Amino acid sequence: MPQHSPQRKETVRRGLRRLYFLLPDVTTARAIVDELLLAHIPFEHIHVLARANTPLDELPEAGLAQKTDLVPALERGLAVGGTVGALAGLAAVVFPPAGVVAAGGAILFGALGGAGFGAWVSSMVGVSLPNSRLQRFEKAIEQGMILMMVDVPKDRVDEYEELIRSHHPEVDIEGTEPTIPAFP
Repeated sequence: MPQHSPQRKETVRRGLRRLYFLLPDVTTARAIVDELLLAHIPFEHIHVLARANTPLDELPEAGLAQKTDLVPALERGLAVGGTVGALAGLAAVVFPPAGVVAAGGAILFGALGGAGFGAWVSSMVGVSLPNSRLQRFEKAIEQGMILMMVDVPKDRVDEYEELIRSHHPEVDIEGTEPTIPAFP
């Protein structure tokens, strides 16, 4: 089993917030990524999104989970599918089909099967839709701005916003997302 550093365990325990920054150009994005890396933000916690054909070179480009509605759809599918599956399992226990004896395991397996099926179906839909959380940035991105999303420990949000603000007054700090999805 892989060992995690004490710093990594502490970050996971405290939780993360996603910061949003609108940047004027790739040069500014590179400078900010370098500063964040020096401030011990892992490369995997930085995501850059720009309009098509913008050369991002070595910048950490936003992935499928950031560009699409995959994560919110997956979360909804798990919840709805698990609930429907548990109800179907409960119905099988209360009203068993003729000649079949259903026990409490039917509820558990119904919930697990429903959650799995719901997650699968909803993720297929979510991956085909643009991220609804990024709609407010679409116009700025189409005008050539670059969106940077950075996942930071929730108790250090102000510190990182101030770091960016002090070195780059040209950057528009667009706030935070209250929680990071379970599967960023």
